[in-house]
Amino acid sequence: MRGGFQTTDRSESVTAPPNVRSDVRVVPPVAFAPTPLERAKTFLARHGRKLWWLHSAYALGLGITVVVFARKGFDHARWLAVSVGAVWLLVVLFFRVFTAGREKEPLEGALPSHRLRFFAMTYVMKNLYQGMLFFLLPFYWKSTTFTSPNTWFVVLLGACALLSTLDVVFDRVLFRVRALASVFHAVALFGCLNLVVPALVPETRTVVSLVVASVVSVVSFWTIHVDLKTFRDRRWLALFGVSIVAAAALAYAGRSAIPPVPTYVAHGAVGPIVLDDGRLGMEVFTLRPSVIDKLIAITDIVAPGGKGDRLVHVWRHDGVEVQRATETTARVEGPEGTIRLRSGMTGRQLPARLVGSWAVDVETQDGQLVGRVSFQVAD
Repeated sequence: MRGGFQTTDRSESVTAPPNVRSDVRVVPPVAFAPTPLERAKTFLARHGRKLWWLHSAYALGLGITVVVFARKGFDHARWLAVSVGAVWLLVVLFFRVFTAGREKEPLEGALPSHRLRFFAMTYVMKNLYQGMLFFLLPFYWKSTTFTSPNTWFVVLLGACALLSTLDVVFDRVLFRVRALASVFHAVALFGCLNLVVPALVPETRTVVSLVVASVVSVVSFWTIHVDLKTFRDRRWLALFGVSIVAAAALAYAGRSAIPPVPTYVAHGAVGPIVLDDGRLGMEVFTLRPSVIDKLIAITDIVAPGGKGDRLVHVWRHDGVEVQRATETTARVEGPEGTIRLRSGMTGRQLPARLVGSWAVDVETQDGQLVGRVSFQVAD
């Protein structure tokens, strides 16, 4: 055949190229067969982000398990101190050693070894944050009064807990910007220490725990951003001292906006009659002015971290305080493990106009809201 020739085989016939010698046997090309490792790499490159989101769903489920575990008791709160110390150390190492000067470098262009170390460290930190934040939620939930300003903090903690399960957001946004990571860490640390302090030092006033948590959170911020040698300059040392004082003052000034964990109201109600066993004969939520000649409020408060605060009953009508009963006059015998406060209004203590929204607040001596009993008087 002109320009080439045919080689005949029992199984197939292949036309040889023009420049191939006549004594060379032409073999058809064999398809490339990737190794299992190469197939795994291809699969991860194609579906890696989907797998991260799948892992996020798993992490959220694990967090819910932690919430159930936390509801079993306050004694486990002491272990938070270990998690707090570990995650603090890891965050400092992460930003001061591992990612120093590399924060703006894209992960996609980094060396495989660098990416592996990055994801390994963030994976450990995510697990620590998830355990801490989901453990906190039940305690803050019980201590929060959802018709008051202290609601925002439990919402913030819930948002942080959710962020800790979102691998893509945590790895590629939150811990790629040091300022965002510092704020996230400070919120988690602040929330944990409010619970850790009364767990380690029972009968601590909640406002003291609040101030300690604020100061330690500010110190953690400095450890992430500033080298120790910086404090050789007295101006930086003075700024550090001012930030500590400002944090303590801000915590005290904003104490009413933070739930007084771990103290909470287990049960509370208002009614006109008290039984011999100390309970209310009936619990009312709406009543008419014509039947009111006496109102009694009973609240059972649980303080698993020890009773470090004196408590008061504050009666309010349409948001205006009308009576305040201190623990000295309001405390009565109640169920074991609780502090029972009972106070009432009768006769001349009642305002001339009764119609409106009423509330009996349980507050600490420093003005932190422990719980609230609400009822309506309507025509």
